[in-house]
Amino acid sequence: MKVGVPRETVPGEQRVAIVPEAAAKLVAAKHEVIVESGAGTGSGHDDEAYRKAGATVSDRQAAFGADIVVKVQKPSAEEIGLLREGAAFIATLQPLTNKDAVKALAARRTTAFSMDMIPRVTRAQSMDSLSSQSNIAGYKAVLVAANSLPKFFPMLTTAAGTVTPARVLVLGAGVAGLQAIATARRLGAIVEAFDTRPVVKEQVQSLGAKFLEIELGEQGEGTGGYAKELSEEAHKKEQELVGKHVKDADVVITTALVPGRRAPILVTADMVRAMRAGSVVVDLAAEMGGNCELTEPGKTVVREGVTIHGEVNWPSTVAFHASQLYSRNVSALLAHLSKDGALALDLEDEITKGALITHEGQVVHAATKAALEKA
Repeated sequence: MKVGVPRETVPGEQRVAIVPEAAAKLVAAKHEVIVESGAGTGSGHDDEAYRKAGATVSDRQAAFGADIVVKVQKPSAEEIGLLREGAAFIATLQPLTNKDAVKALAARRTTAFSMDMIPRVTRAQSMDSLSSQSNIAGYKAVLVAANSLPKFFPMLTTAAGTVTPARVLVLGAGVAGLQAIATARRLGAIVEAFDTRPVVKEQVQSLGAKFLEIELGEQGEGTGGYAKELSEEAHKKEQELVGKHVKDADVVITTALVPGRRAPILVTADMVRAMRAGSVVVDLAAEMGGNCELTEPGKTVVREGVTIHGEVNWPSTVAFHASQLYSRNVSALLAHLSKDGALALDLEDEITKGALITHEGQVVHAATKAALEKA
């Protein structure tokens, strides 16, 4: 089976879907890997590294003409048009909010898999790109905050006196939030964290942070362990608790996302005004509108003396390791979907069924079909 690896074209995207290490393993598994020239440059992998791995380095047309094409970002209309009709495709499609692309892929009779729809089950852990990339985002968020904050993170005892540690508040204790907690603690900060899912309390405490508790009157956990949208009453209670702790924090890192919906507003404009000048907000939910009311997606702004980071692609800023991990996720999915160098789909398999969005001209993913019908 021919596996195509095109260059990413979204502005600022430095990752590549398959690194040379993974390309060599795919070649050993009887696949032919075709890489667009320059595809790996942004992540530190030149064309010669792919050639040494046994891949063929060619042009964009050849990469998109493969039996199965793998990308990081969702495809543009132009890229969908380059796909061979009936070919397979793997990328982070975000199908619940990227409806036009889903329709176009179905019209192209593409067998399309979305990396962000892989079920979070034990068998699929090695394919879970949401976790691998969120881990990077949580780590980088703390480094950016530490660089922006006009204070030390750790407590320091000096000849000139003692410097108190920074106070960090992490909102959302999923993969990104837990990594942010761990990184902030390693840098010596005092860390508090909040999540609507009580089940994460033990994980937060195991990292040395304080877990903020509140009785919401409902569970914040939805299908597959993801957070779900709260009722208006519960969300109001949530904001009241958050507001009390935001004003005392030097750094607030927000990570709360609800699949297929705009990110919930956790930090209001009034809360930002109550923060000390020089404080920092890093909004990891900026791509979905942001958890902070004053976030401007794709920008870093200063509002009320507070620096608010709204970067929309944190993993790309650590492109070498982000590509390495994403590549391993994709390779694990390819191994699951193929046998003896050819695609072999079991449409009843939990992983295949969960990640498959379009097939044989139809949208086959239940949640995506529901979203399209609602639209």
